[in-house]
Amino acid sequence: MSNYLVGMEAAWLVRDVDGVDDAIGVAVSEAGKRLNAASMEYVEVEVGATGCPACGEPFDSAFIAAETGLVGLALEMEVFNADSEEHASRIAKSEVGGALRDVPLSVVEVFETDGNGED
Repeated sequence: MSNYLVGMEAAWLVRDVDGVDDAIGVAVSEAGKRLNAASMEYVEVEVGATGCPACGEPFDSAFIAAETGLVGLALEMEVFNADSEEHASRIAKSEVGGALRDVPLSVVEVFETDGNGED
């Protein structure tokens, strides 16, 4: 059995926001509160990055229309003693998905770790 670092992305909808920075702040805060309420402080939450279609440079994954924001969040957690990358993905998605109900969530990357929290 191995340990894995699982990276996921979530699509977070935020209503009644004035701008991108406001939407990002609200999304990260709300996600953190829901994870903390489920005693999942070990899940890292930050705003995701999207590559510019023209130049390829990354920018914050957030879009605002009609005072409603869609924010792409990057979530990371370490899964211990999983049988495979697929098993670690299922565990992470189940754990995080249980705390963030009704939030679209997908696994984007899985890395085997040495077990002490570092790659």
